[in-house]
Amino acid sequence: MKNNHHAELYTKLDHWIDVHFNEQVKFLQSVIQVPTDTPPGNNTPHALHVAKLIEAFGMKAEQHAVPELIVREAGLESITNLIVKRQYADGGKVLALNAHGDVVPPGEGWTYPPYAAEIHDGRMYGRAAAVSKCDFSTYIFAVRALESLGVPLKGRIELQFTYDEEFGGELGPGWLLKNNLTKPDLAIAAGFSYQIITAHNGCLQFEVTVNGKMGHAAVPTSGVDALQAAVKIMNALYGLNETYQSVKSQVPGINHPYLNIGLIQGGTNTNVIPGKVVLKLDRRMIPEEDPALVEESIRTTIDAVWKKIPGITAETKRILLARALKPLPGSTELVEALQSHAEKQFGETVPACGTPLYADARLYCEAGIPVVLYGAGPRTVEESRAKQPDERLELEDLRRATKVIARTCLDMMS
Repeated sequence: MKNNHHAELYTKLDHWIDVHFNEQVKFLQSVIQVPTDTPPGNNTPHALHVAKLIEAFGMKAEQHAVPELIVREAGLESITNLIVKRQYADGGKVLALNAHGDVVPPGEGWTYPPYAAEIHDGRMYGRAAAVSKCDFSTYIFAVRALESLGVPLKGRIELQFTYDEEFGGELGPGWLLKNNLTKPDLAIAAGFSYQIITAHNGCLQFEVTVNGKMGHAAVPTSGVDALQAAVKIMNALYGLNETYQSVKSQVPGINHPYLNIGLIQGGTNTNVIPGKVVLKLDRRMIPEEDPALVEESIRTTIDAVWKKIPGITAETKRILLARALKPLPGSTELVEALQSHAEKQFGETVPACGTPLYADARLYCEAGIPVVLYGAGPRTVEESRAKQPDERLELEDLRRATKVIARTCLDMMS
């Protein structure tokens, strides 16, 4: 660790961030005020907005547009990912700082307008205030603070702002990595709590189409009820959750697998026997699980039900496989630096642990790049109200996280 040699420089970093904090807050408000609801996922305008904003800081963003046909096939409208490369002297590491700009739609029930980025009692309210447009500002202002020191640095920092996290990330970080547009040695991805996240759950999502035969409700024998069959399938799937209780992860912060049926569509009217029902389900996998075996279990459970019901057929289609994030060799130095600085800024022990969520950070891991999740965020995800009305960020958490990232960047680039 180089911290003891950098005490004076750390103080200068902290001071620069304090002096420029009002500017940082206004920058974040501007980033939040351009909506990026996904779906529908028309996110290129936001990327162009960010690219324009950072020109004032002397930063030029490479704009990598994903071809429209590919974006449309993914169910989105437009994606342009940004990379800002800050090159220093030869001989150092390449560190990527990644945050995603796409967000789930705000929905109803907000006390304050979701895209106004209003500040009340030291908190900024808005969709993506906590996850993860806040870390556009965290990472940009941390790098600006670092470069303000005027000291020799080596390696390269890449600010990577991507727009496909909500749909899995394949057209965000996945696109940049697959097309050899980036190949960092280490990566920090947007965080959502005080903890340093080194592992997260994987996720399998399926669409199950249950087919029967429409008929008149007054003549039950005229049809085959797809909804009744779907209910039996759902009961069998929910029954798996009881067995999952005993499947425990050894990763702190992660408990056991879970299956959720989040969408049900079917039927045409109250007096018509439903001929078709579609279910969409989400199966969270702990890091120790094999996705192939999990998928086989889900398919076997579904098939065992519908094949016993005369006149019913069912098709199970996988719509997402997000592998679990696992710590890779090489991440220790990054974790130790973040922990050391976070504990000084927050005045408490900051653990490195796992989370039951999943994120596009896993795509760096799949490419062999050690990655951790850390950025501005509340003590817990629940406190942030991420993906809920009144999502919010404590501005002091933003200030402190920016200092942690700036100090860590100094360690990595020295």
